[in-house]
Amino acid sequence: MIIEIQSLNVLHDALERLEEGFSDLPEYSPSVDLEALQRVMVEVADRMQDNYPYPHPMYCGQMLKPPHPIARLAYALALWINPNNHALDGGRASSVMEKEAVAEIAGMFGWETHMGHLCSGGTMANLEALWIAGNLTSRKKVVASKQAHYTHERICGVLGLEFESVPCDSRARMDPVALKARLDNGDVGTVVVTMGTTATGSVDPLPEILKLRSQYDFRIHADAAYGGFFKLVDNLDPETLSAFECIHEVDSIVVDPHKHGLQPYGCGCVLFKDPAVGRFYKHDSPYTYFSSKELHLGEISLECSRPGASAVALWATQRLLPLVPKGQFANDLGKSRKAAIRLHEMIQDDPRFMAAMAPELDIVVWAPKAKRASEISSLSKAIFEESAAQGLHFAIASFSASLLKHQWSDIEWDQQDVTCLRSCLMKPEHLDWIERIWQALDKATKTLGKTPIIE
Repeated sequence: MIIEIQSLNVLHDALERLEEGFSDLPEYSPSVDLEALQRVMVEVADRMQDNYPYPHPMYCGQMLKPPHPIARLAYALALWINPNNHALDGGRASSVMEKEAVAEIAGMFGWETHMGHLCSGGTMANLEALWIAGNLTSRKKVVASKQAHYTHERICGVLGLEFESVPCDSRARMDPVALKARLDNGDVGTVVVTMGTTATGSVDPLPEILKLRSQYDFRIHADAAYGGFFKLVDNLDPETLSAFECIHEVDSIVVDPHKHGLQPYGCGCVLFKDPAVGRFYKHDSPYTYFSSKELHLGEISLECSRPGASAVALWATQRLLPLVPKGQFANDLGKSRKAAIRLHEMIQDDPRFMAAMAPELDIVVWAPKAKRASEISSLSKAIFEESAAQGLHFAIASFSASLLKHQWSDIEWDQQDVTCLRSCLMKPEHLDWIERIWQALDKATKTLGKTPIIE
């Protein structure tokens, strides 16, 4: 937080510059009780201490990445105006900034022509994409892998669309053979391809799914909420790289700037390859859209009021850190990938642990070695808790026996699911901290090592 304290002067100067643009207005200063404000803010600071240390490199559990300082500053600056990006009348500058920022994201995926906007997050973005898909496919069935985010099934329930899961291979990716068998029924309208699952960071085999699209008639929606920005990274394995290289061939894409895009919650983005889908959003609001003949963002989104501050923060971040290969943003993301590879290698070299699968992005899944699935689950939970006591924070996740039997062939599966340790190495600093992370994990494991199972 030191850099944030130092950067408050930057925010002060920017606020003064912003206020200059409104200097012709009569003087107005709202009354604020500064003593009361300070008293409440100190109380807020005290209450907020009841959190895990999400910004720190020793936190590598859930998908919580701190916003870049410029995103926080730009967001705070925009709140002085508090623009609403539903209509141009409520957010003129921020609406233009949103269009420019979204166009840069679309360009990252290879789309010069597109339609898209920001929204509250991946759930809303995926809902809009599947809503359009349902309208274009006569409301045929939506399928996604068993490792796809659970929100797709819930969204289909909201939209009244049928949903079905497709089995995965041993790397937690959609199985193209199983998908083909499902497509033979002729009732699939949309295939959701996950470009970075939230459990394992697995990337579905998009090239093979595109080949199936040439034989069957279906839309492809890429849920890249977590993994989308890895399109810029140059240290992916060949199969993962090949999937990102052809992502421009899908029909719609969702990516969350509030994950790897260094933004505050909530900032999601939905993109459509064909701008003509905007016809499904068409509606009339004469008291809202009167201020300009240009397209208002509210005319191409399901949400109405949306924070213009999110757009300002994203625009500023991408201005400072452009979405280009080998740029600082891409290089920092590549460090997260390197950290995951390094941690995976250390796990493989340690006889106390078993790797679940090789990481495709920056998520690592592993477990303590034991004879039975029930013992693995118990030990995973114990190491999770002891690591936290050492100041190191992982996550735990449950996986089915069918997914891990291939990797862990000598395990006695006395239960259908097994609990594993899971680490999201989202911060570029994780690469520099990987040795300290390992030392804390080693200490936590040794503390529990009095049990013969993990000695």
